[in-house]
Amino acid sequence: MSDLTTHGDDAAVNSLRSAVMRLSRRLKHQRVDESLSPTEMSVLGTLARCGTATPGELARKEHVQPPSMTRIVALLEAKGLVQLEPHPEDRRQKVVTQTEQAEAMLEESRTKRNAFLATLAEGLDEDEWAKLRAAAPVLEKLAHL
Repeated sequence: MSDLTTHGDDAAVNSLRSAVMRLSRRLKHQRVDESLSPTEMSVLGTLARCGTATPGELARKEHVQPPSMTRIVALLEAKGLVQLEPHPEDRRQKVVTQTEQAEAMLEESRTKRNAFLATLAEGLDEDEWAKLRAAAPVLEKLAHL
């Protein structure tokens, strides 16, 4: 059992989970390209953050099995969103890189989702907005643990 649940923060954890899930669902409806699955978009986002990666590294970062990532990468490659190149040190492996088309699509998606969130934030008072700004780095850390 974690320290959070032993200190009586069950309600806060439950509220956080629920709010994050609801907001995530609303953001997913703001997609630019409906032909991509949320997992495919997540892989492109990971590549945007970390640069190139092997399919195995992507599988670990995305918490999926390597054979699943191999299929996802093949789909993204077929759509012209990633390129596979030989690994510079291990010729048995490939390195996945996003294309300019993927970069442009991700930027358009970020712009649309940021505008959506900015519109929602207009409903907050200054104190709530300050708390949200302060919480953002903590939420970012949670997302990557």
